[in-house]
Amino acid sequence: MELVNGRPADCAGRLPKETRCYDLLDSLGISYQRIDHEAAMTMEACAEIDRVLDAVICKNLLLCNRQCTSFYLLMLPGEKPFKTSVLSKEIGSSRLSFAAPEYMERFLDITPGSLSVLGLMNDTENRVQLLIDEDVLKGAYIGCHPCINTSSLRLKTRDLLEGILPAVHHTPRMVTLPVEP
Repeated sequence: MELVNGRPADCAGRLPKETRCYDLLDSLGISYQRIDHEAAMTMEACAEIDRVLDAVICKNLLLCNRQCTSFYLLMLPGEKPFKTSVLSKEIGSSRLSFAAPEYMERFLDITPGSLSVLGLMNDTENRVQLLIDEDVLKGAYIGCHPCINTSSLRLKTRDLLEGILPAVHHTPRMVTLPVEP
């Protein structure tokens, strides 16, 4: 695995949703590094990728309330435990659970295993509220998929907050999840 600057020289064979991520980043003048790899479906599979990227690799969870009327994309450090009851209390939403895969595809144009903050570019109706655990912001860089789990990107945390999120019209809500569940 090799860390390279920017988009692939040839995007032939890459999915349009991945190419759209590179188009967005390039249009915003945001520099990024990329690594191509085998499909990474779990945080464990991301361990080697994490070492190469040298960034905060986020665990991304798509959550919803019981009625499936409010949806949340939660970004938290990969090693941090998560309990829905703690987050539910913090954001004032009862009975959070994992959203069904069809919502991930409908709102973010992403399939399970590829969930990424960059999918918010596809959420033009702002159906998904971004929640970021404060510990994600402690690193200078974050790692995320370009809407497909066979590549990972290294982005400056500042570029995510000050460039990407405003461009895709999403304002994050910061949350504080405990280290112990």
